[in-house]
Amino acid sequence: MENFKMIAKTFFGFEEILAKELQILGAQKVEQGVRMVSFVGDKGFMYKANLALRTALKILKPIYYFKATNEQSLYKGISGIDWSEHLNSNRTFVIDTTVHSDYFKHSQFVSQKCKDAIVDQFRSKTGARPSIDKDYPDLRINIHIDRDQVSVALDTSGNSLHQRGYRIATNIAPINEVLAAGMLLLSGWDGQGHFLDPMCGSGTILAEAAMIACNIPANLNRREFAFEKWNDWDNDLFDQIVDSLLKKVREFHYTIQGYDKAPSAVLKAKDNIRNANLDEYVSITEKNFFDTEKATQGPLHMVFNPPYGERLDIEMERFYKNIGDTLKQGYPNTNAWFITANIEALKYVGLRPSRKIKLFNGSLEARLVKYEMYEGSKKAKFAQAD
Repeated sequence: MENFKMIAKTFFGFEEILAKELQILGAQKVEQGVRMVSFVGDKGFMYKANLALRTALKILKPIYYFKATNEQSLYKGISGIDWSEHLNSNRTFVIDTTVHSDYFKHSQFVSQKCKDAIVDQFRSKTGARPSIDKDYPDLRINIHIDRDQVSVALDTSGNSLHQRGYRIATNIAPINEVLAAGMLLLSGWDGQGHFLDPMCGSGTILAEAAMIACNIPANLNRREFAFEKWNDWDNDLFDQIVDSLLKKVREFHYTIQGYDKAPSAVLKAKDNIRNANLDEYVSITEKNFFDTEKATQGPLHMVFNPPYGERLDIEMERFYKNIGDTLKQGYPNTNAWFITANIEALKYVGLRPSRKIKLFNGSLEARLVKYEMYEGSKKAKFAQAD
């Protein structure tokens, strides 16, 4: 099978961990960009990347590049591709366009022009034409225009890869699965210890933590990928790739626990964990974190997504002070990480973070912060080190 270039899209701040994921999977020529990483592999690797990457939102397969400064040159460029290699006249397609250009102002106009070029090509060759289907197309085409550079790619994934397929029930402000996986990987979580999400909501961080710990492919529960409708879809090869990934699943010898004080959240989280077939690894209890103490021996790895006050009405100052007090009083020998878009509220935690990483939660600029809680006092720890 021949190799080709692909592009994995991701969130700001995850480029480095996505590049590392790709290298571990066996990608060639891995190069980081902004919110994306390019790499080279064959068709089997394209299937593997969609199944296994935790921090990718989409995998695109570029098929053509050209220059365009007006609608005529755009139409001509798109007409220069032999679309019968990718589509038949009785199939459906859709075009997603992003534009950063003075020559083209509106992405919808670009999509329309490109659609015309594709449809006209089929009509002149066969007398019939493929139609547009925005919801369930047979082919998703991605057009990206940067100044006068047009790149045309096929979307191998379809719906964003954060839609893993296990989450059926959600709360008011659920965290995106790719964001959850990226936070866990940035925090250094590798399954070699106990894990706690003390404000687990609908259980997304717990599910992603369990899949990382056991090396279960991120998108194993997903119903479909766009490449399954392609002309060159190879079902046997896909099954082979799934089998090879499942052979790498590993044992997990610690605990993964989730707390939430809302009974409805606990029920939803349990449903989602069961749906992901992860209930043998994860236990969820109805508890208010602020009334708890560390329940396990040895080091504890904690990652959570506390409310920001954006969609949930809470008293910020007191809430964040409680986080700091609970960690200080009840959680020795713990690495506690959480994400917040309420950067002001971090002042009230009353602890100095040892790391701060800039991320985005949706459109909100956020910080992923780390607090290291030592066994005994910090002074005593450093005195022993001397």
